[in-house]
Amino acid sequence: MKPFYYGGQAVIEGVMMRGRRQATVVVRRADGSLLEHTETLPATLYRGRLARLPLARGLVALWEMLILGTRMMLFSARIHARLEESQEIPRSVVGGMLAVSMTFAIGVFFVLPLLLARAGSAAVHGSVWATVLEGAVRLALFILYLALIGRLRQMNRVFQYHGAEHKTVNAYEHGAELTVPSVQRFSTIHVRCGTAFLLWVVVISIFVFGLLGHPPILVGIVERIVLVPLIAALSYELLRVGAAFYRVSIVRFLLQPGLWLQRLTTREPSDDQVEVAIAALRPVLLADGVESAAIAGVDPVYRRAQVAT
Repeated sequence: MKPFYYGGQAVIEGVMMRGRRQATVVVRRADGSLLEHTETLPATLYRGRLARLPLARGLVALWEMLILGTRMMLFSARIHARLEESQEIPRSVVGGMLAVSMTFAIGVFFVLPLLLARAGSAAVHGSVWATVLEGAVRLALFILYLALIGRLRQMNRVFQYHGAEHKTVNAYEHGAELTVPSVQRFSTIHVRCGTAFLLWVVVISIFVFGLLGHPPILVGIVERIVLVPLIAALSYELLRVGAAFYRVSIVRFLLQPGLWLQRLTTREPSDDQVEVAIAALRPVLLADGVESAAIAGVDPVYRRAQVAT
């Protein structure tokens, strides 16, 4: 049986962790106390047969990244703004934010590179080189975007919590104790990070769009919008394979750019931030029946058996 891959995301002054049965976000209030919020994950979506199929599970992961992640981010923002924490977030708000963010992402990272590449197509010869140019523009915009948002003070705090999330998952996967001193010994870099996933999306898009040739501009725009889910699903599968075979030298070499890129989206966290990440992971592990692994270090083989799906 394959192990379950725990993970999550950073939010405003907090961390969200996802398990097989629930997602838990822990946010530090202004007074220093911790607030925990848990959502039960739909069994048919996360533990059904469809969610275990290649490509389909990538679409589930994409749904989670978009909807669940947005909802948890809004929750943390409300706590940070000291609004009523028990107030339910309207679906219209979540949907509206998703529509805006998806429009921005597809427009900037898919449509804009196509337009810029077509504008510069006179400098290159052949559709293959035009696709490579488009991919290079997309990669440059992606790296520039990460570098710019990392300069914002609030995003720097989020990136610290991102580092705390990675350290905590790394500690758990190495069978270490989930205590602040133990977790702080681990790296802020993780092979299954969403940043690495997005880099794979950029790389895979070069090959996918290269196979489609050099269609008229309007057809090209439609293709880039429609094929985003497929590219994301393919990227997710490659990331899973890479994580499973990370000890193989060639696999480590191929994954290295994604690890380097994480230095733009992670920062070394404080002890208080690591405490938040640990507090988010523990209830998720407990819900999955891995209490012993959540409290202290155990033999990694035993731990993997405990979390097998």
